[in-house]
Amino acid sequence: MMRWFLIVLVLLTACGDQKRKLYVYTWSEMFDPDLIREFEQNCECRVILDTYDSNEMLYAKLKSGAGGYDLIVPTYYFEQLMVKQNMLEPIDLSKIPNIKYLDRSLLKPIDKTLLLYSVPFSISYTGIGFRKDRIARLEDTWCVFGDSRYRGRMTLLNDYRETLGIALLCLGFNPNTLNPEEIDRAADLVIEWKKNIAKFENEQYKNGIATAEFLIVQGYSSDILQVSRENPDVVFSFPKEGALVSFDQFAIPRGARNQDLAYAFINFIFEPRVSAENMKLISLRIPNQEAYQYLPKKMLESLALFPGEKIVSKLVPIEDLGEDVRLYQQAWEKVKESR
Repeated sequence: MMRWFLIVLVLLTACGDQKRKLYVYTWSEMFDPDLIREFEQNCECRVILDTYDSNEMLYAKLKSGAGGYDLIVPTYYFEQLMVKQNMLEPIDLSKIPNIKYLDRSLLKPIDKTLLLYSVPFSISYTGIGFRKDRIARLEDTWCVFGDSRYRGRMTLLNDYRETLGIALLCLGFNPNTLNPEEIDRAADLVIEWKKNIAKFENEQYKNGIATAEFLIVQGYSSDILQVSRENPDVVFSFPKEGALVSFDQFAIPRGARNQDLAYAFINFIFEPRVSAENMKLISLRIPNQEAYQYLPKKMLESLALFPGEKIVSKLVPIEDLGEDVRLYQQAWEKVKESR
């Protein structure tokens, strides 16, 4: 009897292993776990999520040939690089019928030809998060990181394009400039700010501002909104000089094995109800015009999710600069080596 039990167990395990698998490489906390389980049930598959905390990590892993992923979520300017290097499959929009809900009015800042290789998934903004209970009135400028009154209680992102980008905005320059003198001035400004900040940081600033260890942070709107749900004293602000906007894109790596399952997942996320449920959890705006009707009034009134035209007019996406990106890399090395 035990022998037959073991044979049945082996057969059941083997059958379980035959279930289709979708391998997704993405930012952390991008998908509601309940929605992932719903998709798995609908498609009789398993979704395996691996996460990264920078576009550089994503790019390096794929470039090395590692991974075997079916779906990735690069930010717009890294997608530009991947398209140039033939790292992505062309997108067949006929396999994504829910693309009809795409809010195309939000895509003006980006190169529309990239829609041949991707589908916009989420939009977020790089701004300032601060503790309104500890700071009576925050000056709405990126230059606040030069204020020594908050020395040791501020953080900047550990990302050379993001942080040099806001320094360029503070100086009145384009965050995608190729002028070496302007980039050098931005590096000098960040070096001045470095005297006041606790550290360059991409993840733990969320916990830090929640506990008031940090009072002012350069951060992503989605992170700050997630923290503010638990602590309303944490708020998000757009500086007067303008802000950086990020478009994270669904893309299929060249040679992906389960492309049909990847298309099914994209289409599932773009169902209006699903998009709305995901937005409620991750606090990122999914450009799905039919999904907005399912959002609570508080979200619809949030400028960090639905900024007005005055703010939108000052939003700038980071662009792929090709080999000229070395100007920013060299400037960042100067910042990191400074004391």
